[in-house]
Amino acid sequence: MRGPKALNCVQQCFDRRPTVSPDNVRSCRNWRSRVAMLTAVAMVCLLSVLALPHSAHAKYASLVLDANTGRVLHAVNADTRNYPASLTKMMTLYMIFGALDRGEIKYQTKWKVSARVARQPASKLGLRRGQTLSVRDSILALVTKSANDVASLVAESLAGSEREFALAMTAQARKLGMSRTTFRNASGLPNRGQLSTARDMAVLAQALLRDFPRHYNVFATARFDYQGKTFKNHNKLLASYAGTDGIKTGYIRASGFNLVASVKRGDQRLIGVVFGGDSSSKRNRHMISLLDKGFRILNGGEAVASNDGTKTKKKAKKNTASGQVASTGVTIPDYDPKLGWGIQIGAFVDKSRAVNYAREVSAIVPKLLNTGFVTVVPLTKKSGKILYRSRIHRIPKSQAYKACRILERRKINCMEVRLPKGLQVAALD
Repeated sequence: MRGPKALNCVQQCFDRRPTVSPDNVRSCRNWRSRVAMLTAVAMVCLLSVLALPHSAHAKYASLVLDANTGRVLHAVNADTRNYPASLTKMMTLYMIFGALDRGEIKYQTKWKVSARVARQPASKLGLRRGQTLSVRDSILALVTKSANDVASLVAESLAGSEREFALAMTAQARKLGMSRTTFRNASGLPNRGQLSTARDMAVLAQALLRDFPRHYNVFATARFDYQGKTFKNHNKLLASYAGTDGIKTGYIRASGFNLVASVKRGDQRLIGVVFGGDSSSKRNRHMISLLDKGFRILNGGEAVASNDGTKTKKKAKKNTASGQVASTGVTIPDYDPKLGWGIQIGAFVDKSRAVNYAREVSAIVPKLLNTGFVTVVPLTKKSGKILYRSRIHRIPKSQAYKACRILERRKINCMEVRLPKGLQVAALD
C-alpha cells in the first residue's frame, strides 16, 4: 500500500475504525507496527539532537597558576569539564617530544599520509594521500596552523591508529595528574567524550615546561613556511603581551574560544587558562586582564604594565594640592593619557569595605572595568578622620563615563576621575 490509501489505512488502524476490510487487517497491522517503530526512532533522534553540544552553552572557566610554585592565583570553574578543542594538541605535542627524547623518532623522520589523514577537516595543512611530512614540520604545523590533518598523521604514525593514540594520550594525562581529562582524538575535533578542565590544562602546560625544556621554545614560533605558504601562529599574545612564549589556542563551536598562555618576566612565570571565550579578541583581552592580576599578586599588589612588562617602583608620595595622601604604591609606567582615568564609587571609614565594594562594583560591568585595577585613595579631613575613597583606576576616559552611566542607572553613585601624571596609587590584587 502506498500514498493516500496507506495513510488512510494507518489512520484507521490507530483509530480502530470498523471500516477497515478484513483483507486489509494484516496490512494495517504491519503498517501500524512500522509507524510505531519509526516514531520510536524519531524520538531517539530528537533526544540525541537535543543532547548535542551547542555553542551557546559553552562553559566559561579560567585559571592562573604560578608556574614556579604551583600556587593558584585565580580560579573560576577550574574543575568544570569542557571541550578542549585544539588545546588537545598540547598533549599530541607532549607525546611527540617524549618519542624524540626516547630516540624512537628524529626531527628528520618522515611520516606517510594515509587517505584518512588527508580527509580530516580544517583547520588543515592540506596533506595529500601518499605524501610525507617530517617530524619537524609536523611540530611546527601543530604549533602555528593547528593542523588537524597533521594531528591525525602523528597519531597514526606513533600508535598505528588515532584511537590507540587517544588511549595513550589519556593514560599519559593520568600520569601527569590530569584526573578529569579524556582524549578521543589527537586534534580536538568535536567528540562528546573528549573533555578537560582549566586546571588539567594548566597541569599539562606546566609539564611541557618541566619535562621538555629543550623542545618548549617551539611554542614561541611566530610563523611556519610550508610549500610556498606562510602560516602565522594563532596565539596573538606572542606579539602583544610582554613575556609570552606559548602555548596554544583552541576553538570549536561547542567550546567557544580557548587559550592556554605562558608568560615569563624576570624569574617569574605565569600560566593562564581561559575556556569558553565569546571571540578570540575578547578571550585575549580577558587573558591579559587575568595575567596582569596574577603579576600584581606576585609583586605584592604592585601593578605591572601589560604593554612592556616593566616592573613599577615603590615610592610614597603626598599630593598636597588635592588633599590626597597616596599609600605606598606604584606609578603608572610610561604614563598614557588614554589610560589615565578611573571611577570613584564611594568613600568609607573602613578600608577593607572600600576595597571589597570596588571589587563588587567592578564585577557589575567587567567588560568596561576589567582592564583597570582596584585601589583606595585615603583622604584626611581637618578633623583628622580618614576616609578611604573606593576607586578603579587605569581605564580609558570613554570606558569610565560608560561605566558610570550604567552604574548610576542601578542607583550606584559613580564619579569619573582623572589620574594626574605621576600620582602614586596602590594597586590591590
